[in-house]
Amino acid sequence: MRIVILDGYTANPGDLSWEGLKEWGEVTVYDRTKPSETVARAAEAEVVLTNKVILGREEMAQLPHLQYIGVLATGYNVVDLEAAHERGIFVTNVPAYSTESVAQMVFAHLLAVTNHTERYAMENRQGRWSSSPDFCYYNESIVELSGKTFGVVGLGNIGRRVAQIALAFGMKVKALTSKPAETLPEGIQKADLKELFQTSDVISLHCPLTPDTHHLISAETVGWMNPEAILINTGRGPLVDDHALAEALKAGRIRAYCADVMTEEPPKADHPLLQVPNAYITPHIAWATLEARQRLIQIAIDNVRSFLSGHPKNIV
Repeated sequence: MRIVILDGYTANPGDLSWEGLKEWGEVTVYDRTKPSETVARAAEAEVVLTNKVILGREEMAQLPHLQYIGVLATGYNVVDLEAAHERGIFVTNVPAYSTESVAQMVFAHLLAVTNHTERYAMENRQGRWSSSPDFCYYNESIVELSGKTFGVVGLGNIGRRVAQIALAFGMKVKALTSKPAETLPEGIQKADLKELFQTSDVISLHCPLTPDTHHLISAETVGWMNPEAILINTGRGPLVDDHALAEALKAGRIRAYCADVMTEEPPKADHPLLQVPNAYITPHIAWATLEARQRLIQIAIDNVRSFLSGHPKNIV
């Protein structure tokens, strides 16, 4: 059995191990694979693992040995499922491995904006506190979360966990969700899109990217928000109209945008959101805690083991 990992570096830059796969066959790991290299590298493999390398209809047609594609992520849009199913190729993903890590990043972003910890630490390295005439100093308002309204767009695994943490902070939680109001966890109030945007102090995006949610954040919907609102996106970059949001931030129509995802990754150096001081962008790392990556790799290995044992799981 030949097993090929096309882009293993982001999940495992060297601090973890693919050893568990080796009992099932010969394993070749590539850190990164260009589109032009995909077919050649996967040509003899029965099992291929991919994170962001695309396996479309054209690639599969040139891979006659391919029996199984394991996506090293929860989202599986890098695989043409229709083509895979036509060819009898099993496709699996890794669900829910990063829930805790992504939820943690949401609040890391939120607390950075409300408490300014990074800025104050930087100023104090430059002697600002040491030269203060008082025992403390603060030159920007610090915001208490308790009592504020937290709006969650989407109540999947991550959205629910984020809502739980917001409740633990003493926040009021509203959710935009297809779930019936009577089935929502205690403390979560169902709201429609406009109500949620108009009444929330913090809005966190956790919905899937669909034609209906593409550019959910637009000039119009930003116009519904409180000018002191904080928008957080750890979901998908194209949920946001980048240019409209950059203009809104510059004009002070919302307080801050915190994001771990962008429409294009990596973004171009002149991307408008990278130039706005009240946009706080991290490089798609919410999923990448050591613990989450350990879970990711272990589940991916278990998926391969289950497939080769004749009992496939996490099939998409």
